Amino acid sequence: MSSAGTQNEPWTVAQLLKWTQGHLQKHGVESPRLCAEILLAHALGCERIELYTRHEAVPGAAVLGAFRTAVREAAAGKPIAYLTGRKEFFALDFEVTPEVLIPRPETEVLVERVIRLARQSAGRIHSILDVGTGSGCIAISLARHLSDAAVFASDISPGALDVARRNAQRHGVLERIEFRAGDLFEPWGAELRFDVIVSNPPYVAEADAARLPATVREFEPNLALLAGPDGLAVVRRLIAGAPQHLRPGGDLLAEVAFNQAAAVQGLLDGTVWNGIVTYRDALGHERVVHARCAAAEQTQVA
Repeated sequence: MSSAGTQNEPWTVAQLLKWTQGHLQKHGVESPRLCAEILLAHALGCERIELYTRHEAVPGAAVLGAFRTAVREAAAGKPIAYLTGRKEFFALDFEVTPEVLIPRPETEVLVERVIRLARQSAGRIHSILDVGTGSGCIAISLARHLSDAAVFASDISPGALDVARRNAQRHGVLERIEFRAGDLFEPWGAELRFDVIVSNPPYVAEADAARLPATVREFEPNLALLAGPDGLAVVRRLIAGAPQHLRPGGDLLAEVAFNQAAAVQGLLDGTVWNGIVTYRDALGHERVVHARCAAAEQTQVA
């Protein structure tokens, strides 16, 4: 970080933002002005909007030191959310660490559709399972908006579950979500059946891993990203196991990659699933596949 003008001239908030925007832009960081604001607000311990009333303020040495370190890491590719330890999702603030995927806007489509389904179900939906909960953003958002539903969540990563529990505590729903550790449906045994199963599973093909942005490939957990040669290994297991864990007429909603919807629909056996639809994200991609389990009644354990 070079001089702000003369050697002894202090750095103001406005000067820091201007310099950092240019620096991040040179290093190919997406939305450099926004990133500069997020990092400086985090270093100052204030909300981003407050920066606009502090343009002439001069941060102290400790703040400048923390900010310089964060800018250096951001320029090297580390995601802004991991540098600040937080990310907004569905109008809620979530803790994120390298143990979990960073929540993304397209996953909000999944939450929106489950909420809509529940509100249009005339009281039919009482229990929801979030498989592969990660930061807990899906389960917690649903618990906050569907106060009558019991929410369950699992993840194969104990570290991810620790983050999810802290997020549930932050948003006042820890007592309403049952968290368990394990792979897919393994934590739930045979004792529970759900009205809705929702999941944002790993869906990146291993061959495509090298083409992921470096910020994703080098920093986000591969366990939550990669899913076999075609990216559908986990989705196949999700579809195969869901009927044994759904109540009669239960619904499965899963996020998929922008180009996978047709392939996933092809995995849904018409003798087991019906009412198959897809929902698009803001970019027009078929991002969520929704199917109702016609065979749930046959597979339900008494």
